[in-house]
Amino acid sequence: MLLAFGLPVIANAGSPIGKVLEMVGDLQAKIIKEGEVSQKEYAEFAEWCEDRSRNLGFEIKTGQSEAKSLKASIAQETSTIGSLTTKIEELASSISTDEADLKAANHIRDKEASLFAAEEKDLVETVDMLRRATLILEREMQKSGGASMLQTAGSLAQAFSTMVTASMIGTRDAAKLTAFAQESQKDEDEAPGAPAGAVYSSQSGGIVDTLQDLTDKAETQLSDLRNRETANQNNFQMLKQSLEDELAFSNKEMDESKNGIAESSESKASAEGNLGVTSKDLAEDMKAKSVLHQDCMSKASAFEAETKSRGEELEALATAKKIIIEATGGAASFLQVSQKSMLTSGDLHKYEAVRLIRDLAQKQHSTAMVQLASQMEAAMHASDGFKKIKGLIRDMIAKLEAEAEADATKKAWCDRQLADANAKKNDKTDEIAKLTTKIDQMSARSAQLKDEVATLQAELAKLAKAQANMDKIRQEEKTTYGENKAELEKGITGIQAALKVLTEYYASDSAHSSADGAAGGIIGLLEVCEADFSKNLAQVTADEEAAVNEYETVTKENEIEKTTKDQDVRYKTKESKDLDKSSAELNSDRSGVQAELDATNEYLTKLEGQCIAKAETYAERTERRAAEIAGLKEALNILTTETALVQQHVARRTLRGATVSAA
Repeated sequence: MLLAFGLPVIANAGSPIGKVLEMVGDLQAKIIKEGEVSQKEYAEFAEWCEDRSRNLGFEIKTGQSEAKSLKASIAQETSTIGSLTTKIEELASSISTDEADLKAANHIRDKEASLFAAEEKDLVETVDMLRRATLILEREMQKSGGASMLQTAGSLAQAFSTMVTASMIGTRDAAKLTAFAQESQKDEDEAPGAPAGAVYSSQSGGIVDTLQDLTDKAETQLSDLRNRETANQNNFQMLKQSLEDELAFSNKEMDESKNGIAESSESKASAEGNLGVTSKDLAEDMKAKSVLHQDCMSKASAFEAETKSRGEELEALATAKKIIIEATGGAASFLQVSQKSMLTSGDLHKYEAVRLIRDLAQKQHSTAMVQLASQMEAAMHASDGFKKIKGLIRDMIAKLEAEAEADATKKAWCDRQLADANAKKNDKTDEIAKLTTKIDQMSARSAQLKDEVATLQAELAKLAKAQANMDKIRQEEKTTYGENKAELEKGITGIQAALKVLTEYYASDSAHSSADGAAGGIIGLLEVCEADFSKNLAQVTADEEAAVNEYETVTKENEIEKTTKDQDVRYKTKESKDLDKSSAELNSDRSGVQAELDATNEYLTKLEGQCIAKAETYAERTERRAAEIAGLKEALNILTTETALVQQHVARRTLRGATVSAA
């Protein structure tokens, strides 16, 4: 009955075989067209991936550069704020010390001034009383009884007592004079080489001389006291001026430092805000690039799988078409082909298992599954094919389960080691960052101080040069003034002498009355000249005084400025040296920490190579391995239970038999 389907069947284009061949051809054309469309779409997608990846790369590079620049700006402003804060603290301490010194100096000056006022008043009164006592004694000695009265006084104290008795002086004055004389006597007795005895025991003439000596001594003490007070006042004024200048300079630097902190804080806040935006954009770009890479790789894998599947389908269709054509070439050949193409139930099980493993290999992109499928296909034609294929599947399941267990153990070890290494790396990195920040701050502050010292030294050199020029100009002006003044004074003296001669001459000689008009003109002209000379002399003198005042004022300001800048140079030089020393010590510390960090990074690199330096993550490996094991078990189950495929095969045979019988 199968022989009835010979050449007459295929000769008819409208026969079932012709329709099948036509449908196979149409399907081949459709698959080829789909392949061309897919190829075009993938080319466009690949070009888009490349352009997008390149643009994201540029954006990431730009963002990283901006972030690095902003971080450097933040570190610089942080360093500036730190150095200015330290400077403010030092200035606050210096201002507090100077204010305390100024307050103490004012207190001491007030006490000195109060003590001076009391001592001066006492000495002035003593000098006045001594003079009055001397005058009284001299006046009494001129009287007839005065000398005899004073002759009874053997000492100055007795003389004062006699004067009190005679109501010449008061009791208080006598006591004060006696005390002064005794104090003077005590001072002279204590002086080296002073003669012993009553120095002030004398007669009337000796008492007057003694009073004169005491008066001179009191006046000398008063003069010394006033000179000492003047010196103390001058010293106080110099100290006060120095402290006030130092306070003014320190307060000025304090204000500048506070303004600097405000500006640096504002710049830092702005940079931090920009850094936050830049970091966020950078993270988004990096995430977008990662997602893009995954999408593009997934699309490429899918396109490769589709292309391979399409090629296999075209190959299968071509093979089927060839078999149909060859099979319908003759009834015998068709029968032979039909008989050869008849598959047993076991063959179907094996083919189904191989197909399942191939699909699993394609889906999971597993080389091991591809090799397993090839091995299973090779084992299909062996006499014990079922047994070999089952053994291959079981061995692969055991291998995958062992790999999963080993991978889990290694994952736990890797997680622990990576966590410890990363924690140590972060600690050392943070420590290095802190040390670097401190070093940068100190270096920046030291460089700033050195620049300021160089600027101050240049300004001091200019100031010294300017002062030297001022001194030279002042000396020249003084010389010119002396010459001009001498000439003007000489001219005024000459004109005044001429005026005197002419005035006296014409006033005494009436014979020249007819020449009064001419003489009057000459005298008037000389008077005008005298007024001009006097005016010029007054102007020259005023100019000289103004020049002297200006010179002294500017010189004083230059001295104050020089003192202030000299102190600045000393302070800033010392601070710069201290900063350089501290920076060198921190550099040494940082080198040690860097060595530890390098060792940690080397160990971490080895760990990452062992643990995470793979294209596939642990989660992905676990998921893939679970899918492979599930697929292998399914394939093994297909080989173990044949009922479903046997029923399908019987049903197909029954259907084909019914169709043939009907024909």
